[in-house]
Amino acid sequence: MKKILFYYLRTYLGFSVRESRGFVLVVPSLFLLYFLPSIYEWGLSKKNQKLFAQYELAIDSLIQAGKVPYVFRPQESFSSPDTVKRTVLPNKPRNPGFNRIDFNEADSVVLQIVPGIGQTMASRIVKFRESIGGLHHREQLLEVYGMTPELVEKLWDHFDFNPGIFRMIPINQVNVQDLAKHPYITYGAAKVIIAYRDQHGYFRQADDLLQIKIFNKDWVDRLAPYLEFQH
Repeated sequence: MKKILFYYLRTYLGFSVRESRGFVLVVPSLFLLYFLPSIYEWGLSKKNQKLFAQYELAIDSLIQAGKVPYVFRPQESFSSPDTVKRTVLPNKPRNPGFNRIDFNEADSVVLQIVPGIGQTMASRIVKFRESIGGLHHREQLLEVYGMTPELVEKLWDHFDFNPGIFRMIPINQVNVQDLAKHPYITYGAAKVIIAYRDQHGYFRQADDLLQIKIFNKDWVDRLAPYLEFQH
């Protein structure tokens, strides 16, 4: 057979013996290269079909467990991306959250729901809130020892803030000891305030404290929301 092929190549095409041998080697290679992509695509399709069968088994298990909201399934064949459609399944129910309560109702135990607030910090917050008589501005919590702006923001993600002062300071009746219990007033400042009141009479408004030269407006404005001026 090989000799007949060489004969026709030399006779009809004028090939030499060397050229005939090269032709015999090249032609099968060309045919192989021509059909190789089709063979590769066929093999890849078979492999993808096998993988997809494994995928369907896995995804069905996840669906039954309620861990996926949807799954992709083929209409006709997996070999073409255009034949794949998306089948939407019912959404998985969301996990229930927690009730948001007012910050003033949260005790030292409940406050620990906030990431970063442990038992010690929660106790400091409650002690500050109670001793100051309530917050009129949320940033006042930055005055708690160890508190950071990031931690304050996390706290308001879990609790509602309603400005409110539940305990006022009766500045014209209070004694030194009770006045000094407020976080904004030192014992020395309390003695000065009471001494000035005894000498000059009742205070009528917060700005009257500015008559005491050691006090400045920033300090008085900070304290003013907690003052009550009854005679």
